[in-house]
Amino acid sequence: MIETLPILAIGFALGMGHATDADHVAAVTTIVSRERAVGRAASIGALWGIGHTATIVLVGGAIILFNLVIPPRLGLALEFAVALMLITLGIVTLRARDDSGVERSPMRPVGVGFVHGLAGSAFVAMLVLQTIPSPAAGVLYLLIFGIGTIAGMALVTTAIAVPSAYAASKVIAMRRYIRLGAGALSIIFGVLLAHEVGITGGLFTGDVQWTPH
Repeated sequence: MIETLPILAIGFALGMGHATDADHVAAVTTIVSRERAVGRAASIGALWGIGHTATIVLVGGAIILFNLVIPPRLGLALEFAVALMLITLGIVTLRARDDSGVERSPMRPVGVGFVHGLAGSAFVAMLVLQTIPSPAAGVLYLLIFGIGTIAGMALVTTAIAVPSAYAASKVIAMRRYIRLGAGALSIIFGVLLAHEVGITGGLFTGDVQWTPH
C-alpha cells in the first residue's frame, strides 16, 4: 500500500484540476452568479463536488471491480445529458431574478455534479485501471480523486463569487450583467457540446466515435 501513496497524492491533485474543466466551470457559474456571500458560493462548489464524487466512486468503482465496459453510445448519451443540463441551467439563469433572499435547494448543485460524474466516470476508471492493478487501491484512488475535486470546486466557486459579491456591494446592475453573462455562456457551451456529441461524435448520425474524457 505504501507504494501507492504517491499515486493517491497525484489523484488528489488531478481531482483539483478536474474541477476546472470548462463544462464544470460553466455549470457552477450559473449557480453561484447570484450569490452575494462568498462562503455560500464555496459551499455550493463543495456540494457539486460531493455529487460528482458520489457518481465517480459508485460508477467508476463498479467499472473497476467488475470490469464493466461502457458502450460508446451510452457514453455519448451521458455527455449529451451534460450538454442539455448546461443549456437548461443557462435558460433558468437568464430567466431568474436578482433576488438574493430566495432560498435555493442544496440538491441543485449536488444533482448537477452527479450528472457530470456520470459522464466522466468511464475516463477516470480507465486511468485507474492503467496505473493501479489492485481493485481496492483503485477505488481508494477514486475517493481521493473525488475529495480533490470537492476542494478544487470549492476554490473555483469562491473565485467566481468574489466579483459578484463585490459588484453587489457597489453596483447592483453589475450583478445582473454577471448573471446574464453566466447564463449565456452556459447555453453557448451546452450547444457546442451537444453538436460535438450529437453530430461529430455520431450519437445521432450512426457513426459513433466516443473516447472517454
